[in-house]
Amino acid sequence: MSGRFILVVGPSGSGKSALLDHLRTVHPEIIFPVSCTTRAPRPGEVMGEKYYFINKEDFEKRREVGDFLEWAAYGGNFYGTLKSEILSPLAQGKTVVREVEVQGARQLLAKVNQETLRVIFIDAGSWEDLERRIRARAPMSEVELLARRKRYEDETAFKPQANRVVQNADGKLEEAKKSFVKTVEELISK
Repeated sequence: MSGRFILVVGPSGSGKSALLDHLRTVHPEIIFPVSCTTRAPRPGEVMGEKYYFINKEDFEKRREVGDFLEWAAYGGNFYGTLKSEILSPLAQGKTVVREVEVQGARQLLAKVNQETLRVIFIDAGSWEDLERRIRARAPMSEVELLARRKRYEDETAFKPQANRVVQNADGKLEEAKKSFVKTVEELISK
């Protein structure tokens, strides 16, 4: 029996983490795999909770031996999904939900059985809406903001490839949480 693998994609600042944190509380039986990253932990992040924080050398070694189902470079760091975190739970018939960058989603669409894989795109509106959110989260240079805008354009171009789109408009997080949970539940039951 094969489980369901649900990818959650969307632009930086679209609220993916907040929606996933909510889903964890509603459906603790869902598997939320831990990813590898070379970025430094943010305040409050715990090793092994959402990320394994490793150095670039270790990441490259793991990539070379084929430990990753997918990997991506973003913001000068690497992020990767370990095969061991995904394939074993799927083989046990479990549902796995994973936030992934668009580059990683493209890799997974090419590698994973389409009967198993579903993609939810989190749409937070226009670039202007997202820019306000991003600036409110942390200070950012104009160069970095321009890079984020280019990435936003690439990410939104991916939206038609998603199976479902969840709207997360500014100030509507509670509605988005309900819609996200309902969408995941529908994709699990299909």
